[in-house]
Amino acid sequence: MTEGEQVSIQPSGNTGRGFKVLIGIIVLIIILMAAAILTLTVTTVNPEPGATYPYTTLYAVSLPEGEAVNIGTTRMVVLSFENEMLADVDGNREKLVIGEERQLAERRARITTLGIPVLETNFQIGLKYKGVLDKRAFFDLTVQAQKQVPEFILSRLLPASIDARAM
Repeated sequence: MTEGEQVSIQPSGNTGRGFKVLIGIIVLIIILMAAAILTLTVTTVNPEPGATYPYTTLYAVSLPEGEAVNIGTTRMVVLSFENEMLADVDGNREKLVIGEERQLAERRARITTLGIPVLETNFQIGLKYKGVLDKRAFFDLTVQAQKQVPEFILSRLLPASIDARAM
């Protein structure tokens, strides 16, 4: 090569194809993640015996009074009168007065996405009734679980009618 000559470097034909493959993989990952989030479900069943509960999460919760709400496959309705609340959880009724604490029946949660089991854990819920304001029942909720459940999964499972804030 002599002085003054210019060398032209042409990109190979594979560069455009590699970029398209990369974009395709990224799009596929985004679609799979969206499908996994949209198909996230929780089923509650009878617990396995002998569970211990090393994980505890506390929430300040309010539910609309007199309206059925579903958390996974668990149906809840709360009604209040003066300083009492009646909570119906899957047909099991619990009566509480302001300040009273109650443990609800132990259950097992099966969390699946895309039809694939992701997590199974026994859990127990404790309620402390705080009172009613503007047709919403307020209480502290304690969730004790056999395994730690990620916060993003819990928040995805709560319907919009439930206001739950971690304490």
